[in-house]
Amino acid sequence: MKSQTSTSIKQKIVVVGNGMVGHHFVEQLSKNDTFNITVLSAESRLAYDRVHLSEYFGGKTADDLALTTPENYLALGVNFKLDAKVSQIDKDAKVVTTENGDTYAYDKLVLATGSYPFVPPIPGNEREHCLVYRTIDDLDAIQASANKGKVGVVVGGGLLGLEAANALKQLGLETHVVEFAPQLMGVQLDKSGGQLLRSMIEELGVTVHTEKATNIITDGQSSVHRMEFADGSYLETDLILFSAGIRPFDNLAREFDLAIGERGGIVVDNFCKTSDDNIYAIGECALWNNFIYGLVAPGYNMAKTAASHITGGELQFTGADMSTKLKLMGVEVGSIGDAHAKTAGAQCYIYENQPDNIYKKIVVSQDGKTLLGAVLVGDTSEYDSLLQYALNGIELPKSPDALILPSSSGEKPTLGVDALPDSATICSCLNVTKGDIIAAINCGAVDVGEVKSATKASTGCGGCTALLKNVTDNELAKRGVEVSTDICQHFAYSRTELFHIVKAEKIKSFTDLINKHGNEHSKLGCEICKPAVGSILSSVWNDYILQNDHLPLQDTNDTYLGNMQKDGTYSVVPRMPGGEITPDKLIVIGEIAKEYNLYTKITGGQRIDLFGARIDQLPAIWERLIAAGMETGHAYGKSLRTVKSCVGSTWCRYGVQDSMTMAIFLENRYKGLRSPHKIKFAVSGCTRECAEAQSKDIGIIATENGWNLYVSGNGGMKPRHGDLFATDLDDETLVKYIDRYLMFYVRTADRLQRTSVWLEGLEGGLEYMKSVVIDDHLQVCNELEKQMADVIATYQCEWKTTIESPEQLKRFRQFVNSTAVDENIEFVTEREQIRPARDTEKTYQAVNYSNANTHIHSIEVTS
Repeated sequence: MKSQTSTSIKQKIVVVGNGMVGHHFVEQLSKNDTFNITVLSAESRLAYDRVHLSEYFGGKTADDLALTTPENYLALGVNFKLDAKVSQIDKDAKVVTTENGDTYAYDKLVLATGSYPFVPPIPGNEREHCLVYRTIDDLDAIQASANKGKVGVVVGGGLLGLEAANALKQLGLETHVVEFAPQLMGVQLDKSGGQLLRSMIEELGVTVHTEKATNIITDGQSSVHRMEFADGSYLETDLILFSAGIRPFDNLAREFDLAIGERGGIVVDNFCKTSDDNIYAIGECALWNNFIYGLVAPGYNMAKTAASHITGGELQFTGADMSTKLKLMGVEVGSIGDAHAKTAGAQCYIYENQPDNIYKKIVVSQDGKTLLGAVLVGDTSEYDSLLQYALNGIELPKSPDALILPSSSGEKPTLGVDALPDSATICSCLNVTKGDIIAAINCGAVDVGEVKSATKASTGCGGCTALLKNVTDNELAKRGVEVSTDICQHFAYSRTELFHIVKAEKIKSFTDLINKHGNEHSKLGCEICKPAVGSILSSVWNDYILQNDHLPLQDTNDTYLGNMQKDGTYSVVPRMPGGEITPDKLIVIGEIAKEYNLYTKITGGQRIDLFGARIDQLPAIWERLIAAGMETGHAYGKSLRTVKSCVGSTWCRYGVQDSMTMAIFLENRYKGLRSPHKIKFAVSGCTRECAEAQSKDIGIIATENGWNLYVSGNGGMKPRHGDLFATDLDDETLVKYIDRYLMFYVRTADRLQRTSVWLEGLEGGLEYMKSVVIDDHLQVCNELEKQMADVIATYQCEWKTTIESPEQLKRFRQFVNSTAVDENIEFVTEREQIRPARDTEKTYQAVNYSNANTHIHSIEVTS
């Protein structure tokens, strides 16, 4: 009887800290109901996602970032206390005390106190507007400070520093990064990779200062602060953000006699147990094998290990892979293993494509059979495969360099998921292996969503999503299960299904769609579904894309109704149907180009492109163009771009039909049609084909008896000759077939899929489309024509709508908290026109900061 009573008493587990790792431990242990779990958080809120912290400035709220809720913890039977910073540990009595004087008894204590930002001991680092980047409260302080300034500096050029720089850029500040080392991300990247990363980030408007040691922070003259460097130069700024690394929060262990590493950190063994048998340490406060892991994935593994040991399991923590793949301000970066080739006998293969800003290096063993490391900058498409080669010791192909070299022949070696052993780690954040995924499928998971729910794979940083889907789809296909075509984790529907839902239910916003049909576990959306749904809404309802509920769905080009160039300026492309323009309109374009000093070029689509406009100049430029009778050319959108044409029978002695009139009619008919990808037309007045119609999505060639229609051609990286769809069509039939073909494409194509790829992927291909469009095999042609008519009837020039709205015009300024303009965008003159200054030509390259801080290069900051 006594034994039965004792076993019914739950063991008391106290968790100090509720960051991502502490929360993961709670999730692991709460699966077992024999424990009484109490969480003590020093913060005023429960666990939230620090990996995506910068998205707070992109519109996400604290609730969006939350990993749990009070209701969820209560449902799990977890007790919690906020604003409960632990100040004492009585190891003998097994009791912890908070600063408020509350005491909590424990049987096992888990320290998940994390880390704190390292602030270099620079005189003046305590001044107002000198901040750190770690918590949501820190972000609120940064936001408040940014509202009062124009310039921001991040001290630190590592992973965290560049994330912080992105945050300042999103806030509209002129952004600088100051790094003591010779390059950015010195731990993860080699010299060449670091140089390219710097170049790409500077092109995006962030000025990088390397090999800079700050002696003192003092009063500035034109800004709040002046950072004086050891080399005699200086930099003035309104806000300083320290992000120069982390230090373990090990103060409790120091004060209450737990073993500490020589340079800090709570010493733990393979079970994450400290020098006290009843106390564990996990995450960034823990020191394993004299190493502190600053990534979330190893912390999660520690949490799982500690939970296992407390419940009698044998799981051990034996280190973790520190490979990294991420996007820094849109720049893809990947680092695997021995990136610096320090292994004895290591050999390197390097591929560098300077025009496209791509750098790739793999490090292999002396015998060429084992991948030791890799560096990828600008393109991380091979990261997943390379990581599997490295982690699983898979023998490299005979020519390892083929893994990173481009291939136009399609013979590039690939590592199929079948080649991966069951022990292969698919999700490093949650330590999910291929075997775990197979086990989930064997237990009944029938799609990626269910595999994620069962294994938690891809719920950390999300970088393994593509590989997870490949493994899951492959395993399901082996079992004869139909593979899901869901657009992403937030919707259990393909793009085509979402299109029909939007149309049938008359849904007119992303919020309504995700609330009604989104995954119940997340209502945020992602970079896949949001722009896809934005395109669908535009295709169906043709609303103004910058209205408040549509704006968050747009990319930078659509947000500012112009193509952003490499130096941060924008291009201006008015529509010129068929390439035709009057002298008066041509004069207006010339006057604008001259007044604003814009680079002027005739495009391949037979219109004029004006380059070099600052964001604040765009409304004034477009107001004049529209007053002259012109309208947006939609060069920035996934929509109809141009209808190219020859002069046809009107002027040409070889022309057999009036190609100009037809081209102008078609461009005016389909302008503004939003689609999965860009669409280009051409009309040739005879078979000499001067307009190159057979290389366009829709190509039309005149014949003696009418028009021949070609479909789904394209130029680009993989050119495709258009297919002959119908011959000798009269005007009415030609337009009817184009209406049907385009609208069927808009309805059924995948996101970002050109008409060429879409047609090749259709079962039945060209003949099937003929049956749909010509024979009305699916009985949908009337509906397709009606929908096209609706789009045409609701057309609006987006720039005309914008300049008529004072509220919309507020967005077109370079600094969110100032009407000032950035005069430091630098151009040089070449062939009597401007072009962006190269790095070696920029003023700041040759100027000492102490004498010319006003010449520090920057470009406008857009989010």
